[in-house]
Amino acid sequence: MTTPDQDRNQHAGYGAGAPEVALVAGRVSGAYVGDGVAGFLGVPYARAPFGPLRFRAPEPVEPWEGVRKATEFGPTAPKRPYAPPLDALLPDPIVEGDDCLHVNVWAPWSPTGPTSPTAPTRPTADHSDSNGSNGSNGRPVMVWIHGGSLIHGSNAVPVYDGTAFARDGVVLVSVNYRLGVEGFGVFPDAPANLGLRDQIAALVWVRDNIAAFGGDPWRVTVFGESAGAISIAALLASPLARGLFRRAIVQSGAPMAVPLERARRTTRAMAERLGIPATAEAFAAVDRERLLTVQTEVTAKGSPLTGAGHSFQIAVDGDVLPRDPAETLTSGGASAEARRRKASGHLPKVALGDATHESAEDLAVDSADVDLLLGTTAEEYRLWFVPSGLVERLSPVMLRLALWKARVPSRTARVYRANRPRARPGEVLGALATDRLLRVPLNRVADARLRSGAAGRTFLYEFGWPSPVLGLGACHALELGFVFDTLDAPEAEAMTGPDAPRALAAAMHAAWVAFATEGDPGWRAWDAERPVMTFGPGRPSLVLAPREDERRSWGA
Repeated sequence: MTTPDQDRNQHAGYGAGAPEVALVAGRVSGAYVGDGVAGFLGVPYARAPFGPLRFRAPEPVEPWEGVRKATEFGPTAPKRPYAPPLDALLPDPIVEGDDCLHVNVWAPWSPTGPTSPTAPTRPTADHSDSNGSNGSNGRPVMVWIHGGSLIHGSNAVPVYDGTAFARDGVVLVSVNYRLGVEGFGVFPDAPANLGLRDQIAALVWVRDNIAAFGGDPWRVTVFGESAGAISIAALLASPLARGLFRRAIVQSGAPMAVPLERARRTTRAMAERLGIPATAEAFAAVDRERLLTVQTEVTAKGSPLTGAGHSFQIAVDGDVLPRDPAETLTSGGASAEARRRKASGHLPKVALGDATHESAEDLAVDSADVDLLLGTTAEEYRLWFVPSGLVERLSPVMLRLALWKARVPSRTARVYRANRPRARPGEVLGALATDRLLRVPLNRVADARLRSGAAGRTFLYEFGWPSPVLGLGACHALELGFVFDTLDAPEAEAMTGPDAPRALAAAMHAAWVAFATEGDPGWRAWDAERPVMTFGPGRPSLVLAPREDERRSWGA
């Protein structure tokens, strides 16, 4: 049985049969999802992480016989929906099943297959030609890592539909990974950062299989928002991710990780409530629904903006993440050993499909060499402060207490208050929190790369179009429908309302495509004048050093 989209596209000349590709593990068939676009949904990149593989590092997917159908979203990682009132703003579909480690792929497609050669060529001597294609005729690849505080989200969220990216010449891949205690619990008898290891396994799958969809495995851009952006910062610092991507886009998430012992606190809190040892063996014996219930109870008061309460965090584990990503990204990125091997020409070999290529640890992952696009929304805090009523409830006395607890410098508080004479105390606190946790750290990364003479260029943006819905303003996650050009999706409209500016979405989406394709989103790279591309309100415009007095007040 064909879908309406398949019927329409077959009549439009996109072939009488389903699009099909041969992967390392077997063949998959997808569906036509738009003019010249094929979608392949729920394609496994690793074995189901349950049974004997629960709380274990991801294992390669087992080969299959015949043609595997890939026309429906695969299972989502175990999770619970967002609690009200966020559930109405952040749709988070749940698809039952164990086989949750999979990707979705959207690719430009013709009646005869992908619209570009599938065989990668050997990288040029400097690993990049003038447009970053590394000598291959394959299309640029973008790999999306979703957010959700490491306990929510999936690649089945409709706002993340990759059709528009494929329409514009990009092979778009969206990744599922383990969440919550299954992905970021810390145990003495299991590897840490399993969700991050899943993301790396997905990138290895992309390296080995994306040419079959017409993509260039040497021209991969990873991008993500919120917890997905924090994950990307960790990938930039991880030796296990070296050579798997060339560019990165970090949306509304600063580089951060916590020491292993601190990351263990949430796992221990769950164990205490469950009355079991804080071991993977003991957790694996607990019913999944019971685990989710206790996980929700333990993390209910956790705040992704303030860091209060229990939450799951990426951990500095000495293996997948040897060092705090913030330190890595603000110190040039390369270890002395990596630079020595690069200078001496002693480069490791990696498999790529049926061939083996030289791939330096620094080929595309030493953070100093990766092109970065970094940014935030102008009012990140409003997603949490407005629907919860905190903006209305916070009094001047409560503001002073919050600033004292957070050790905000008094001079900084004065600057923010003076710049917002009519703002409520909750709005002043939100602006301070947005900048302290997101805007200022990303500016520090950009400044450090500029000082160190990093080979990779850095670009900054800010999304400022204010949503009229519930007074959300330019809040956290609002930019997603603009980046994916999916404003017509009801799930995007829940945050933007029905009259969001399509021209702004076209401009922002085009910038992301240009960055993945050419390494240049269309504005000046970061320099001493601090150029920031602002997307709304109004038309996109380049602003030099926006709100510089506020940034400087942090000592940044």
